[in-house]
Amino acid sequence: MIRLLARTVVELIANAIGLLVAAWLLPGFSLSVTSFIVAVAIFTAARFILAPLVFKLSFKYARALTGGIALVTTFVGLLVTTWLTDGIVISGAATWVIATLLVWLFGVLAMLLLPLVIFKKALAARSGTPPMPPMR
Repeated sequence: MIRLLARTVVELIANAIGLLVAAWLLPGFSLSVTSFIVAVAIFTAARFILAPLVFKLSFKYARALTGGIALVTTFVGLLVTTWLTDGIVISGAATWVIATLLVWLFGVLAMLLLPLVIFKKALAARSGTPPMPPMR
């Protein structure tokens, strides 16, 4: 249960980072400050729900998509989030494509790096080595 909670927190933060980077870099991607948390929650829930479904469908009907499941799930997650909330507005086909790539890329980077930062003490205790002091 703790592992699922930790994974959910990391996923929420990673998705928030991905959405913020896309909003910062793309002029056709706007993210409302007031509904940002709702948008991140809906986007994360959509990705959690859609990932297994998209994987099954792609494996059954379009095996070539199996490698790009995360990108397809990110795109569909953005689509669902824009339908269900006013927190994200994406305009233009190029913005949709680049936003999908940016949210996916920065989400992956955050998913790789955040556990090292957030759970540093737990990882150090598990390996038996003392945690590294913060860099100055």
